[in-house]
Amino acid sequence: MKSSPGDDRRPQRADARDNRDRILQAARAAFDEQGPHASLNKIAQQAGVGPGTLYRHFPNLQALLVAIIGGDVEVLCAQGRELLEHPSPDEALRIWLGAVARHATAMRGLVATEMIAQPTKETSTALAACHQAIHATGTALLGRAQQHGNAPARLGIADLLMLTNAIAWASEQNPTDTELLHRLLALINTGVPDPTLMSHENELQDGVRTRTSRTRA
Repeated sequence: MKSSPGDDRRPQRADARDNRDRILQAARAAFDEQGPHASLNKIAQQAGVGPGTLYRHFPNLQALLVAIIGGDVEVLCAQGRELLEHPSPDEALRIWLGAVARHATAMRGLVATEMIAQPTKETSTALAACHQAIHATGTALLGRAQQHGNAPARLGIADLLMLTNAIAWASEQNPTDTELLHRLLALINTGVPDPTLMSHENELQDGVRTRTSRTRA
């Protein structure tokens, strides 16, 4: 039976998707090991494709990096949507901010707009979309923590994300201290307090006020 033009195109599209996935997988490994100095030709070799195939999918390094970032952001936003069902709004926000920090430290800190030295219009648009998606997800989680949890109303998601990224950067500067990221992330809890810690703190404050009143009397 003679195949139709559509039948000819379907395997090609499947092959193209497979090539793209393999390129992204190889690129992640290369950037994790070599940072921004990873060779595109070596990435193509590791992916089992020719340089021409890589460049058809990703015309330059920036396009490849943005594609990786976009995939990670999709995962982060999906996790954020799932956390909107978490029984503790405060814990949900803390979990998600931790995921954001780990995302920011992945691939030797490449997941930031800083790595796009001369962004094209396409990469700038893609990065802006990533930023908006992260901001929207964080806003939803923070709003829920403010309305139904203990997050202070004065907190803004832009400040929390800036702090989270700063913590991620600081941990990148001390790669031998494997616990630094965890310790610094714990500081965020001062802005998104743990209810049990707040209860204990209130008890201490009540005790101080009681002793002060007795002293004055």
